[in-house]
Amino acid sequence: MARKPIESFAEAQRIAKRRMPGPIYTALISGNEKGATIKQNPEAFSQIGWLPRVARETPEEQPLTRELATTALGMELSMPVMPGPAGAQAINPEGEVAVAKAAKAAGTAMGLSSFATKPMEAIAAANPNWLYQLYWTGTRDDILWRIERAKKSGAKALIVTLDATGGGLGRRDWGSPPIPTQIDLEAVFRFAPMALSRPGWLMKFLAQGGIPDLSVPNSANRPGKAPTFKEIYVELMSTPVPTWSDIKWLREQWDGPFVVKGLMRGEEAKRAVDIGADAVVVSNHGGNNLDSSYASIRVLPAVARAVNGQAEVWFDGGIRRGMDVAKALALGADIVLVGRLWIFGLAAGGQQGVHDLLEMIRDGLHWSLVGLGHRSFRDLSPDDVVAPDGFFFDPDTKTRLEDLQLRRTDFEPDRAVAR
Repeated sequence: MARKPIESFAEAQRIAKRRMPGPIYTALISGNEKGATIKQNPEAFSQIGWLPRVARETPEEQPLTRELATTALGMELSMPVMPGPAGAQAINPEGEVAVAKAAKAAGTAMGLSSFATKPMEAIAAANPNWLYQLYWTGTRDDILWRIERAKKSGAKALIVTLDATGGGLGRRDWGSPPIPTQIDLEAVFRFAPMALSRPGWLMKFLAQGGIPDLSVPNSANRPGKAPTFKEIYVELMSTPVPTWSDIKWLREQWDGPFVVKGLMRGEEAKRAVDIGADAVVVSNHGGNNLDSSYASIRVLPAVARAVNGQAEVWFDGGIRRGMDVAKALALGADIVLVGRLWIFGLAAGGQQGVHDLLEMIRDGLHWSLVGLGHRSFRDLSPDDVVAPDGFFFDPDTKTRLEDLQLRRTDFEPDRAVAR
């Protein structure tokens, strides 16, 4: 009997909770400190409404068909969405290879994390459209070794992530799950009760070679044994935050498309463009960096306006459905990244679970366009959006955006004044 597709992020999350050991599930839903930002990222989308259009001026030649295909840094995509970089630690034995295959089946690319469990060479074999995400860890020689390996493996672009500045070291209100330095006999006995609490989860790993591997092969800085997740995390937190001169140097070392991730201010986005960024990513690291950072959708319009078409604007943070993607596109994004969405799809249903949620996103984007009366996602604009007065914010001027052409929620649509 055919398996019923996973229909929503919420369903995937419920399935994952049933199937995964408690500490691992907690790590997936947790943000930093009290978890304000991880909560606000998706909730902010609920404060943005639509002004739908119903009857059309002219009949549709091809009813219900909508243009979703696009390009990102020269890559052909079937929709303006791709799985963003995240480490699939102990979620599913196929890890990021399953994500790469699901993305390829959906006609899109994927970002591969430095903290991924699967090596970049395996990802390249599964999906030629992949991007290598780099954390600024270790020495410049270490970084050069990693990006040279990514070049040889066929990475289509380099993503340097700046929204991991040590804010993630804050203590979580719900506690942080312990992470063993390595899997040895002591760790096996210590974590046995957790693994045995979900025998199905454990059996998946045992069937494919053994207990979860805690190494992160894409953070290695030389041939040989890959560092563990904990080792590279400690290295990340002990490496000084990069300067703009460091980022300029990195741009000079990479001769392909270059992406700067983690920007929440227009002035920083412009600075990234000035040093040669081909795309910038509006992101607060999914709530896992500095807690109480603004929901990233609230600053997207200001960053997009600052970039002013000089580079692609990508967005990350709080996407749970295709309608959320449509809102981000309307507010200035060219490409939308999904993170926890594919993580929970992988946890709930492996490769097929990821594919289910990507298709759910595609379907939601399609019907959003139908409801708004648009033929293409490129027709989306702030004119489609209703938002509370002062909801969108410009961090550079510390003022709300007054001339974004947004309508306030307390106005009648037909008589609304442009904001």
